[in-house]
Amino acid sequence: MEEKAFKTIDEQLVILKSRGLKVVDEQKAKDFLFNNNYYRISGYSLTLRKNDVFSPNATFQNIVDIYNFDHEFRHILLEYLETIEVRMKSIYAYEFTKVHGATGYLNDAFFTNAAKHAEIINKAEQQKTSRLPHEAYLKHFVKDLQQDVPLWAYVDLLTIADISFLYAISEPAIKASVANAFGFTMSRNTEILGNFMHSMTIIRNLCAHGSRLYNRLFEQKPSLNKKEKALLITKDGHIDNSHLYGFILIMRRLLQKNDFSSLKDAIIRLTEKYPFVRMSYYGFRDDWQDKL
Repeated sequence: MEEKAFKTIDEQLVILKSRGLKVVDEQKAKDFLFNNNYYRISGYSLTLRKNDVFSPNATFQNIVDIYNFDHEFRHILLEYLETIEVRMKSIYAYEFTKVHGATGYLNDAFFTNAAKHAEIINKAEQQKTSRLPHEAYLKHFVKDLQQDVPLWAYVDLLTIADISFLYAISEPAIKASVANAFGFTMSRNTEILGNFMHSMTIIRNLCAHGSRLYNRLFEQKPSLNKKEKALLITKDGHIDNSHLYGFILIMRRLLQKNDFSSLKDAIIRLTEKYPFVRMSYYGFRDDWQDKL
C-alpha cells in the first residue's frame, strides 16, 4: 500500500475547504491545525460531513467548538471520576482492615486469585519505590517506623483499575460490605459494583489520555437497570446503550447526591457555553436535564 504523503498546514486547510468547509479566519484555523493535529481534529468533524463533503452551513469554528467542548467535558468528568476513585479506596480500605487488619492486604490467602493479587501488589510496590524519595507519608512508614504501609495509606499507590481488580478478587463478605456502603443492597450488589468500577476505569482512561468522547460508540456497554435503560435514546425501536450517557448514569449511582448534582450543573453550564454542540452525540436525550 502506498504511503500517505505529508501535507503542510496550508495543504490541510485547502483539503478542508475543497470539501465545503467554511473558514472565516484562515490564520486561526492554521494555528488550530498545527497545535491539535489534523487527523485528531478530523474525528470531531464526522457529524458535519458525509462522504467527505461538509454540510452547507458547516464552519471551521463548529469543529473548534465541538473539540473544545469535548476537551472541557473530559476534564469535568475527571474531577468526579477522581471523587469516585477516592471514595472507593477509602471505603474498601476501611471495610478490609476492619476484618483483616492494616497489612492483611499483603496476604494472598484473603483473595480469590493469588496471581492477580501478586500482580497488583508488585505494581504498587514499584510505585512505592519510585515515590519513596518524594512522599512524606511513605518515608514515615518505611524509613521512620520501618514497617509495612497500612492499607488506608497504601491505596494511594493504586490506580482506579488496581482498586477495581482488588475489589473483584476480594472475599465475598468484604465485597458485600463495600457494596452495601455504596448503597447497593440487592442480591447482585457485589457483581454490579464490580461492573460499575470497570466502566469507570474505561472512562477515566479515555479522559486522562485526551481521547474523544464525542460521538464515540463503546463496545463495552455499561450495565444498567430497567429504569436507567428507559432514559436512553431509542433508535428504530432499539435502546442506544453505546454512547457516553450510560456511563453518566453509572456515575449517578456511585457519587453522593450533592456531588452528582454538582456534576450535572457543570455539564449544563458547558452546554450553555457551547450551544452548537448537540448532546445527542453523547447519547443524551433532549429531556436529559429533567430526567437525569
